[in-house]
Amino acid sequence: MTSSDAALLSGPELKTSVLSMFRRKKIAGFALPVLILVYLVYVFFAFDIPGIASRARLDNAAILVSDFWSHKTHVTRDNRNNEVTVAIEGENKGRYPEGMLPDWVTMDDGVTRIDLDKGHVVVFDADGARYTYPGYGVIDIAPVAGKLVFNLPDDTVPDWINASNTRVAVTTEQGRFSYTRNRTEVFKYQAGWELFFFTLDSPFFGKSFFELVSLTIVGERIYPNQTNIAAMVHDFWTNAMWRHGDVAWALFETVLMAFLGTMGAAIIALPLAFLAAVNFSPSRPILFLLRRFFDFLRGVDGLIWTIILSRAFGPGPMTGALAILFTDTGTFGKTFSEALENIDTKQVEGVQSTGASWVQQARFGVIPQVTPVFLSQVLYYLESNTRSATVIGAIVGGGIGLLLTQAISTQKDWEEVSYYIVLIILMVMAMDTLSGWLRSRLIGRTGHS
Repeated sequence: MTSSDAALLSGPELKTSVLSMFRRKKIAGFALPVLILVYLVYVFFAFDIPGIASRARLDNAAILVSDFWSHKTHVTRDNRNNEVTVAIEGENKGRYPEGMLPDWVTMDDGVTRIDLDKGHVVVFDADGARYTYPGYGVIDIAPVAGKLVFNLPDDTVPDWINASNTRVAVTTEQGRFSYTRNRTEVFKYQAGWELFFFTLDSPFFGKSFFELVSLTIVGERIYPNQTNIAAMVHDFWTNAMWRHGDVAWALFETVLMAFLGTMGAAIIALPLAFLAAVNFSPSRPILFLLRRFFDFLRGVDGLIWTIILSRAFGPGPMTGALAILFTDTGTFGKTFSEALENIDTKQVEGVQSTGASWVQQARFGVIPQVTPVFLSQVLYYLESNTRSATVIGAIVGGGIGLLLTQAISTQKDWEEVSYYIVLIILMVMAMDTLSGWLRSRLIGRTGHS
């Protein structure tokens, strides 16, 4: 209701109109939250949230979380020949060599004893296996006539024991134990990323930090033709479990994909942006076609371009860089052209009055105005594409994204997954810091952190 309308109304009519307006606003104020609540209720049932909650396995989630910050050592016995092996994460690369065992595993006359701490002990022998659980008793398992027979301290089976005629599994806070007809296996969880620096076959494995420092300063050479510090770096870089050298190269490929894609897009988009700006385009058809071209490039998501280009050119980091280039060319073309349309024409007119050519006008009257905007956008997208290149690399088979996907797909070494995630976060943080530093140096901004 306008002021002129209010002037035409008498006192009672004005009061009624104002009260009606407030009533409508009050109803609208209540209606919007109610509509949002109704929508959330619909989403709750449409996405079967109760079913998801009922199917959730918190015990598996706890094991998964623990795998991120810890490692597990497998003690395995082949029940067919009684051969016992001890391997970190169950891998051959982490297998203890003959004559070398962790201090919590002992072998004597065909009897293997595993101390899981806090009184939890597992014993293998020719007759079967026994798990001693403090406060509960001994779980005795033995194969009889092709089936597994297990004896418990009482008749009830606790929920942390899963037993059948072919398999018995025990899961406790100290570790996991499973017994089948062919294999007996114990998992012991320990904090830390074991073998992160040196593998079991390295002469530097198991040495403390001060022992390693002593070896680099005054210790005798382990290898006559190589200094100890060089040998340490070599053993770390070629670590077969963690593959630090491959990981470093994968990080380089990821940054390279982001850099080539972003800078290539900026170089291509810059001249096209002049033709797509209203105040610089030579003709309306060219303006229309270029803007639709930019819409097409940025309208197709980068992941879609990745799939298309990987079919056309095959997998590899260059394919990922092209996918970023295609998408960012459309984005830069739009943002650059809009920046050109908002320049101060007085500077261009001043350069034009000197008799400068069109190229000189653009060089001295336009570029200085839009350079801060262009650089800011390019640096921001370079930082953002570093993160996006991780996902793209998982599809095209390049960079840290490929290693992350491989580690996730195995569903075994989740500490490697956490390692790669930490590196990705550090890489993004480093690119953010570098981008801020370049922005402050090139554009003159300060205070970026």
